[in-house]
Amino acid sequence: MQLGQYPAPRHIIAHLSDPHLLAGGRRQYGVIDPEPGLRRALDRLSGLPEPPQAIVFTGDLADLGEPEAYERLRDLVEPVAADFGAQVVWVMGNHDERAAYSAAFFDAPSDAPQDRVYDVAGLRVVVLDTTLPGWHHGEITDDQLAWLADVLATHAPHGTLLAMHHPPVPLPLDGANVTIELDGQDRLAAVLEGTDVRSILAGHLHYSTHATFAGIPVSVASASCYAVALATPGRFHSAVDGHTAMSMVHLYDDGAGGVPGAPVVHSTLPLGDAPEITGYPSELAAELGKLTKEERRELLSRKGAVARHLRAELRESAEVPALE
Repeated sequence: MQLGQYPAPRHIIAHLSDPHLLAGGRRQYGVIDPEPGLRRALDRLSGLPEPPQAIVFTGDLADLGEPEAYERLRDLVEPVAADFGAQVVWVMGNHDERAAYSAAFFDAPSDAPQDRVYDVAGLRVVVLDTTLPGWHHGEITDDQLAWLADVLATHAPHGTLLAMHHPPVPLPLDGANVTIELDGQDRLAAVLEGTDVRSILAGHLHYSTHATFAGIPVSVASASCYAVALATPGRFHSAVDGHTAMSMVHLYDDGAGGVPGAPVVHSTLPLGDAPEITGYPSELAAELGKLTKEERRELLSRKGAVARHLRAELRESAEVPALE
């Protein structure tokens, strides 16, 4: 059902990051149980208007790289993905361990970089392992860049998403993470120039942020376990039990809505609960679909019309407040 000027997106991708699962029910910093946040993130997927075709996890899947934590992650994620018919795309993070990661997810234990290519209904998802064993900052080897250039030399039917852990972005509000950022970003930019990469997905920072890199949109998903609170007075770095979020990516065809180019929309979905101050039931969308564009404008755009009509015909209960 198309209510606005844009048709439905061709691809819908759920972007989660940094679950940091631990084996044995242990807690991060002795405080955070990482599993409930991941469950909340997966639960949010059931509220989407349309299900995702892929769920991309951009690294730090297990806090200590434990095989049991990877097994638990698969137990939680894969049934949800199967219900949606969605592929799961795993990405290495600096807290992950290559041998245990590759054994858990690909039944092929290896200490080599975990770079892979996925096809999601014609959208290519390239996974680039930016980790450096034994360190928390990121690097990309010359061999990896050569591999990436070879992959991107041929365009995919609907373009490419590049998924990596360390984001190639400046960190103007985050002096603490500068020390563990991705090195050699200029070398990566040179490889990406002129390719069909439509967006870059990353994690690592534990807060949502957006940027451009070599002219390509970058979306960094916050963590599902705990978040970093930027600009906290008196604190160089502040990690908090809250403000967690996930992201969604909607990719449209070239020329969608009559606009040149192929739009990519990144949306941040907070995972914490908050009191609703106003809202309308899901059934309202179907009711709006029965109206003409002009009727919808009269109902929802003309000042004062919304409250009158909703109170008279579409309200969920007597408690629906006016929007005037």
